[in-house]
Parts: sequence; C-alpha cells; structure tokens
Amino acid sequence: MLRIARFLLPLVALLPHSLAAQEIAYDFDFGEPELAIPLAQDGGERMVEIAHAQPLPAGGAYGPFRIVDDAHAALEGVTDETSDADFAAMMRDHPGIATIEMVDCPGTEDDRVNLRLGRMIRARGIATHVPADGFVASGAVELYLAGVHRSAEPGAEFAVHSWEDDTGREPADYAPDAPRNRAYLDYYRAMGMSEGQARSFYAMTNSVPFSGAKWMTAADMDHWARFDEPARAPAAPQYARAAAAKGDRPGGAPVRGGAYGPFPIVGETHAVMAG
Repeated sequence: MLRIARFLLPLVALLPHSLAAQEIAYDFDFGEPELAIPLAQDGGERMVEIAHAQPLPAGGAYGPFRIVDDAHAALEGVTDETSDADFAAMMRDHPGIATIEMVDCPGTEDDRVNLRLGRMIRARGIATHVPADGFVASGAVELYLAGVHRSAEPGAEFAVHSWEDDTGREPADYAPDAPRNRAYLDYYRAMGMSEGQARSFYAMTNSVPFSGAKWMTAADMDHWARFDEPARAPAAPQYARAAAAKGDRPGGAPVRGGAYGPFPIVGETHAVMAG
C-alpha cells in the first residue's frame, strides 16, 4: 500500500511565479465511468499541507463537501475512505449540484477512493472551479480534472508530486504499465486525455519526489490539462452568475467590477445579464 505520511512545505521558498491574467476554462463530453481501479486494497495518503486554510462556506456538510446553494458545493479539506459515500449522500439530498468550488484541497488519505470519487464527479456531469484564492494539490488535482467543465481563476495554486509505497518505492521504480501506474493512466484517459497526454501529465506529476512538490499556476494547468478538444472562450463561473443575480457572492463579497443596469461585471472578459 502507499505509505501514509504528511509533510509541510516551506511556503516562502516555494511560492509560485506571478500568474497569467486569464481564467482557464474547458468543456468536455463524458461517458460511463470505469469503477475498477487496480490499486492496493488500502489506499494511501497523498497530500500537501499548507497554512492558508479558507473559511468554510455556509450550509450543510458531507465530509469535506459543503453546500453553498442548490447548484454549488465547496470542497475544502482532505478526501478519505468515506468521501465517495459522502459525495453520493450529497447528490442524493442535493441532486441539482452542478459545480464544485475547490477552495482549499490539500489531497487525499485514500488514493483508491479518490480516483473512484473523480469518476463519480465526471459521471454526474459536474463542473470544477478553483477561485483566485483556491489551493488544489496532490490527489485533489485528480478531482479537479474530473470536472466536465473546469475553470481556474488567476491566483489559483496547484501542486503535484509522486506517490511512494510502504517499501519506499515511487512510480519510476515500477514498470510503466504496472498496475499501480496504470491506475492513474487509465484515470486520466477516462477524464478525456489521449494515451500520450495521460503519460505526459503523469510523468510531470512524478517529476518531483513524494517528499517535494511542483507548484503550478492556472496557466500551467492550462498547458498540462489541454485536451484534444480546443479550449473554448472562458466562461463566467457558474457561482458568479448565480451570485450576480442576487448582487453578491457567496460569503457576502460583492460581484467585482460593478453593474450597468442588468449587466453586472464579473471580470475583464465577462459580464452577466441578471434581470
């Protein structure tokens, strides 16, 4: 099984470079998920701890998922061996959830369940969005990739690293198509990547050891998560459109940019017609 270990990164030394001033967004088709995941019976922990925890949104809680409104949930915290059941319960009680806001997501305590959870998110046709102050790392990156529509605002942070098993071996110590490696490649294929893209992305995540981290910006994720389908024009996040109709954002912050009659400004390239 994968070794359970947490670590704290030296934040000052590893702060990412300045970000591209453009939101990255994609839309995807999706099919039926494969639920067979050839990992060890006991999934291992894979996460990055960071100091800037975000405030929890209002609403009910289902494990690391918090209800924001009828169409939006927030993911904040580590996924574990019960997160697939938490997600199923949330969707049973709130079937209209269409977007998961990834607020502060340091990773997972169970890779096996985490990959199953990602397939469940994709099968439900849910979008994933990372706000400007959002943080998505390690196993949570797989959940970001699960969105049929993905978006990340400038300022969003991502971090990846390789896994390590209980013998101290990492992905490169196994054959490229060994079951432990193949589980991730098959997952990336299920999320829309070609075989070559899946291998390139997986190699990038494994370019730093388990004890380190490769920091990425929204623009970096645009490069690595670009699929066969060309990127479309950025779309305003769904939560921003819903909030604009009320004149605010979840948590009480006003929609940025002001309003012109029924047209609230969401960003440099987006306006919302609400009214």
